[in-house]
Amino acid sequence: MGEPNQAGWNAALERAQGHSPFLARALERQPLLAEMLAAGDEAAAFAFARDAGAHEDAGIALRRERLALATLLAVGDLAGAFPLARVVAELSAFADCALDRAIRTAIVERTGEASAAGMIALALGKQGAGELNYSSDIDPILLYDPRTLPRRPSDDAGDAANRYARRVVALLSENTSEGYVLRVDLRLRPASEISPLAVSRGAALAHYQGAALAWERAAFIRARAAAADIAAGEAFLEEIGPFVWRSHLDFGAIEEIRELTRRIRDSYDGPRVVGPGFDLKRGQGGIREIEFFAQTHQLIHGGRDRSLRLRGTRAALDALAMAGRISPEDAAILGAGYDRLREVEHRLQMVHDRQTHSLPDGAALDNVARLDGLESGAALVAELTELTQRTGSIYEQLIGARPAPVPATHQASDLAAWLGDLGFEEPEVLARRIEGWSEGRFSCLRTPQALRAFAALQPLLIEAMAASDDPMRAITRWESILERVPSAITLFQLLAAQPVLLDRLVATLTLAPVLSDELARRPELLDTLLDRDALDLPGDIPAIMARMEGKAARRDYEALLDAIRVVTGEVRFALGVQLIEGLADPLDIAHALSRLAEAAMALAMQGAVREFEAKHGRVPGGELLVLGLGRLGGGALTHASDLDIVYLFTGDFAARSDGERPLGATQYFNRLASRVSAALSVPTAQGALYEVDTRLRPQGNQGPLAVSCEAFAKYQREAAWTWEHMALARARVLAGSPAARAELEAILRDVIRAPRDAETLRAAVVEMRERMAEHKQPGGPIDAKLLRGGLVDLEFVVQFLQLRGTDASGAALAQVAPEALDPDLSVAIAALIGAGLLPPDIAQAHELMTRMLVAGRLLAPGGKEPPACGAKAMARACGASDYDALLRAFDEARQRVAGVWKAILGTDILDMTEETTR
Repeated sequence: MGEPNQAGWNAALERAQGHSPFLARALERQPLLAEMLAAGDEAAAFAFARDAGAHEDAGIALRRERLALATLLAVGDLAGAFPLARVVAELSAFADCALDRAIRTAIVERTGEASAAGMIALALGKQGAGELNYSSDIDPILLYDPRTLPRRPSDDAGDAANRYARRVVALLSENTSEGYVLRVDLRLRPASEISPLAVSRGAALAHYQGAALAWERAAFIRARAAAADIAAGEAFLEEIGPFVWRSHLDFGAIEEIRELTRRIRDSYDGPRVVGPGFDLKRGQGGIREIEFFAQTHQLIHGGRDRSLRLRGTRAALDALAMAGRISPEDAAILGAGYDRLREVEHRLQMVHDRQTHSLPDGAALDNVARLDGLESGAALVAELTELTQRTGSIYEQLIGARPAPVPATHQASDLAAWLGDLGFEEPEVLARRIEGWSEGRFSCLRTPQALRAFAALQPLLIEAMAASDDPMRAITRWESILERVPSAITLFQLLAAQPVLLDRLVATLTLAPVLSDELARRPELLDTLLDRDALDLPGDIPAIMARMEGKAARRDYEALLDAIRVVTGEVRFALGVQLIEGLADPLDIAHALSRLAEAAMALAMQGAVREFEAKHGRVPGGELLVLGLGRLGGGALTHASDLDIVYLFTGDFAARSDGERPLGATQYFNRLASRVSAALSVPTAQGALYEVDTRLRPQGNQGPLAVSCEAFAKYQREAAWTWEHMALARARVLAGSPAARAELEAILRDVIRAPRDAETLRAAVVEMRERMAEHKQPGGPIDAKLLRGGLVDLEFVVQFLQLRGTDASGAALAQVAPEALDPDLSVAIAALIGAGLLPPDIAQAHELMTRMLVAGRLLAPGGKEPPACGAKAMARACGASDYDALLRAFDEARQRVAGVWKAILGTDILDMTEETTR
């Protein structure tokens, strides 16, 4: 918007004086301000308004400042000098200052104290959003903290706070000879029908954490600490943040918001089309519908996407478009429409300084149009008609146009015939079962709205299930979801409107039994399917731990264990969906699963140690360490991986703990290790977590659960078998202080780098693998782990080279290629290739088979041949063009590994003439 010249200011003054009785009187009462505006002197005009508020009487000062500000903003608006954003920001800032001064005045009058500590004023609605109307009321919530509220010694805190509240309303709302400041509406406070004007902080917190309604969530999207004790207000809003921004999609609450907007539209008794009497705020396509459109999308997605937690309507629309939640075209239409409706609303209110939103008729309509700069009321009506039709049609897509009554159920014979055509077995039996879905069996399908939404989804859902690998499993799991969700209208609408989401749901229900079983048990995981951000790879270990801690409902051990299980389940499920959808590389998923397990282990161990130390104290100079082995040590888990760990402890094993119930060091750390294992494995109300396998410890199940580092080192030097040293090649210290980690890592280095006779080692490795092949057969034709030429054989080769410890020239690997001793197989293989000990193409074979292992744990459990859709998903996950191409690549990879085995270990492990994968 360009800077207006003096002629523009004068034209605005003429329109104000000719078409707004309120502005004409205001300019007459403030001739100096009128002169400043005629000269286009904005700075002087704002200084005049500030000076008007300098009167010692707060009531007079605020009224005079408000009049001056309203006058200059109106004329500047009409002149094109002030865009809408500045007008509403200035009005909102004044409201904040006025509310703050009124509160402080009320307190000073009663106590003589200038402090407003403990008195909280939260701005909601347009004031909270910084979008206050030209002539609007404000909707604050007044809270107080009885511990810090200034009051007379004889005053009860509640009585004092409500005395202040009544005085604030009078100071701002009473219409005196100087006019009024702001109309104050306190009805948005908790339980306003029965609660006092000012509510204690504790009572408000209890309300929002347990008894608040869905519309209050929407209202608090725009809440802001606006006056008095700002810091306390911000702390309160932070505390109730989880009430507003849910980490899970709350389908019932979202539908309540939508139903509220439907009721608002239905209850509107004004004209349905733009013309005299049409309400710009409540009418179809009007201001409120645009605001609710933005807020509903914010409620759906803002719990996971913090970029959507914005108060302003325009800002929220832009953020939703940027995040891909709404189309840029819809955001542009709604944003431009919102701004224009607000401008016309301001014109209506400028005429008589009244809080009106309805278009007048006849000459009064022409008058508003000419104040706006248009030729006639007809021109204004034509513009607004086109505008509201565009915005209203977008809003209809959100709430759904009012449909006809619930459609009649298909006759069982018709449904059965259709199911038969789709390929279902026993279609008559299935038809009766499906008809029962809509006959009151499920609570989420007992309202007309739910039945209508489900009627639109049902044929699409059944067709998608029919095309899947396991239609009946999909139907059974779908019924489990219907049984457990209290409301699902929004879910039905989203699935019907977005085929990608429907396909993702059916894939989850059919391709991976682990995922479908978990979804049936925990329907709240549905939001993972619907929320794009939930399908991002998780962050680092500290970020995952922070998410787990933030999920805990209370600050106790049981709540922590529940939170660990909830977040672990959410992330594992999300990673599974990413895998079957081909949204992430299985190698990245394997690393993410390992980070997740390490985060869960670290947090569970912290909690277990705190609980244990509270009773038994600490062992001076000693601590518990956790050593990860196998895929956990290598940092690449699958969805079916156990946690292979060994517990060790440092310090003097003869020492005793210093708590109320002291224990000897060995007993202490063994019992603590048992507690940690239980924290990781015992099911709670939120389910199980991991299977913990500690059999790789010294002496296996016959030995103690935790041994001292000193005893561990002695065992590895003197009594351990070759296979135990091979296992240590994939060992990594997961828990312990830096000093303790360094001590244990030194022991591991000494074991791995100890000199060995190469031929003796080779014979032991070959014998061990042959024995393993006899007792542990492959589960199926694509068992990338156990089939000869698979991952186990490649790992054995790598571990042989690591324990042999030299390159082809006899130089120590620790000196020439230290990364060859890394527990991460990918890193070790790359280093061994660089040292000339493995051929370059073996890295590709390892990556392919690792992808097959990770994907196969979900799509082909046990290495069995997957059905058609599963085979397609398996190929996609592994980067193959189709399943046959994947099998050919797998054959080639196994042959490469067999060739490496023969070259290094000297035996044939694969008959090259056999059909290896069929």
